Amino acid sequence: MAENKNQELIQVLTEKFGDKIIGVQEPYGLLTFETTKDVISEVLKFLKEDGATNFNFLTDITAVHYPGKKHGIAVVYHLHSMVNKVRARVKVFIDEHHPGIPTATTLWNGANWMERETYDFFGVKFEGHPDLRRILNMDDLGVHPMLKQYPLEDPNRVDKKDEYFGR
Repeated sequence: MAENKNQELIQVLTEKFGDKIIGVQEPYGLLTFETTKDVISEVLKFLKEDGATNFNFLTDITAVHYPGKKHGIAVVYHLHSMVNKVRARVKVFIDEHHPGIPTATTLWNGANWMERETYDFFGVKFEGHPDLRRILNMDDLGVHPMLKQYPLEDPNRVDKKDEYFGR
């Protein structure tokens, strides 16, 4: 049943936004697609306010860091249509050196803390956010801890030397 709804939703989105909707997939029945940062506000507004889609609940906003790629950060929106009983995942890839994207707080008040958390951990700047500041980490923390910019292990640890393991 969800597959039919997913196909209808993709058809509606491609009619409205054309080639701005790319990378359509359905892993485990969850509709996933990508769009661009210049139309994300319009896409989210359409998904929320259009009677055919009616995604009235924003489940989550997060990000994923892909170091070394052209667009190193993916901002991910998880939406739920309680009326149509369907979920969707929307991804927007942005430059990790200039991580800015429009805010979703104009559509969902609950986006406020989700965007603050994403800013706190990934450094994504949500343009137009009413109060974009750290929410979980210390204010004077100079890094964004979920960015993969640091080695996983301390190279100075002596208990990880190969000679101790016969290598």
